[in-house]
Amino acid sequence: MTKNMYRTHNCNSLRKTDIGREVTLAGWVHVSRDHGGVIFIDLRDREGLTQVVFRPEENAELAKQAHTLRSEDVIQVSGRVAPRVPGTENQKLATGDIEVIPSELHILNRAGDLPFPIDAEVHNEDLRMTYRYYDLRRPQLARNLQVRHRIAKATRDYLDSQGYVEVETPILSKSTPEGARDFLVPSRLMPGKFYALPQAPQQYKQLLMVAGVEKYFQIAKCFRDEDLRADRQPEFTQIDIEASFVRPDDIFTLTEGMLAAIFKATLNIDINTPFDRLTYREAVGEYGSDKPDRRFGIELVDLEEIFRSSGFKVFRGALDAGGVVKAINAKGFAGITIGQADELTEIAKLYGAKGLAFIKIENGEWKSPIVKFFSDAEKTALQSKLKIEEGDCIFFGADKWEIACEVLGRLRLRIAEIQKLLFAPEVWDFLWVTDFPLFEWSAEENKWNAMHHPFTRPKAEDIALLEAKKFPAIRAEAYDVVLNGVEIGGGSIRIHEPELQEKMFETLGISPEDRQSLFGHLLHALRLGAPPHGGIALGLDRLVMLICGEQSIRDVMAFPKNNRGMDLMTQSPAEVGPRQLRDLSIKLAGDKK
Repeated sequence: MTKNMYRTHNCNSLRKTDIGREVTLAGWVHVSRDHGGVIFIDLRDREGLTQVVFRPEENAELAKQAHTLRSEDVIQVSGRVAPRVPGTENQKLATGDIEVIPSELHILNRAGDLPFPIDAEVHNEDLRMTYRYYDLRRPQLARNLQVRHRIAKATRDYLDSQGYVEVETPILSKSTPEGARDFLVPSRLMPGKFYALPQAPQQYKQLLMVAGVEKYFQIAKCFRDEDLRADRQPEFTQIDIEASFVRPDDIFTLTEGMLAAIFKATLNIDINTPFDRLTYREAVGEYGSDKPDRRFGIELVDLEEIFRSSGFKVFRGALDAGGVVKAINAKGFAGITIGQADELTEIAKLYGAKGLAFIKIENGEWKSPIVKFFSDAEKTALQSKLKIEEGDCIFFGADKWEIACEVLGRLRLRIAEIQKLLFAPEVWDFLWVTDFPLFEWSAEENKWNAMHHPFTRPKAEDIALLEAKKFPAIRAEAYDVVLNGVEIGGGSIRIHEPELQEKMFETLGISPEDRQSLFGHLLHALRLGAPPHGGIALGLDRLVMLICGEQSIRDVMAFPKNNRGMDLMTQSPAEVGPRQLRDLSIKLAGDKK
């Protein structure tokens, strides 16, 4: 061993074949146990655990020293690898057949009072965030960071093999309307003017296509000032891809190959490609969501044929008004409790329904106040179409297509949670959702907005509808990739003709003056020979979360913000002094004049 070497092996590397070797290990005291004067130490480093045993009869001074060790002390031990006493092997540990009998112990650093035990489940997330540097020692989080590294490496290796070039784009950018609220950075050198942190490198990657880069990617930091959830952070990372002279199928094939490489590198499994595809209308119409979870049944069924001439005014009225009547069959859910029924009704109302109609099938009887309005023919048709059996529970949606689909889609997800239908191990259901609407109506703003962003290309066969201003019917050349009901990426083919881009801006109500001030650089670039191009961006954090089996992206990020957007470890955001504000020509609203 080199004199100054801290260790010869990590704490997960010693096996039976190492018995008799002299080794040196270094790490943290994970657990210390005193069994009648014999001190057992589980020594931990990033890779795993090794048991170290101090026996007074072999080295009384060393055992005495070991007796003072506490959890999370940093130590170095040198000694001999020995087999464990027969019957004490630990099959749960890779190093469970051996132990180290030390001849030397060096205490490198003592740990003070610990904020919480490393091996305990801690539900106080703010406490964990405050001591994040300590929290990250936990094996689960350490593993998550390693998985994240392997995903990033597999991404880079795969895209490099496909001829893609990694290009960094600016963090200090310009504020443009792209959907979410920007984080602004004041300029000291140009008082009263601001940079914006990029919501995504969207315009830059399109400009790189104009520049002739042809195949670009970046593992890019993005920033959005929006309300936070378990799968959202103010700063996040995406795998950003753009290519010239491509059609959607080219992006699909590239993305599927990249995801296959990622899953092979992290979980050593082969995912099925090519992925299934559904149009937006099919996904929402069948599952009530544009990111459908297909790991269980409970699909939406259209009942227009059955109720088109019905005497039941609620259903007939929805159809006469141009809406739909749909239903889901929750198999075996007739035992629904009053509390569950109330919860589902509240969900239905939250997403636009006036109430919730359902039928329970118990002891051969259809139980519901609405059954008396159905004819025998309607009941027979319902039984056939919904495959109704004893113990089922049927939920109806009768409203505009969008409302009925979303309400039933939300109900099917909650029912699946209640019935525990989402716990199938290692099911990886990938899906492409295509042909999104190009526009969505904002009642709040009383205008049409781009569903994705204003650079998304209309489908070629729908461009004439743009001229005719038939906005609801126009489909975008846009696509999302979905995994187990989670959107992990989205992209589109972009507009590369300046005239079409101008038309898009006009439709979105962006004045000619604003087009020049906000997007003049892009419009000018499109006039200098822009190639057809398109791309996709995948949420790296969400992808790592799914692969690691976590429920929050905060558990796969080294230093995330909490659900209030705060970093409790560094206490940011924080106030700054008056001199800094003065240098930036900023006066706070509460300051006295």
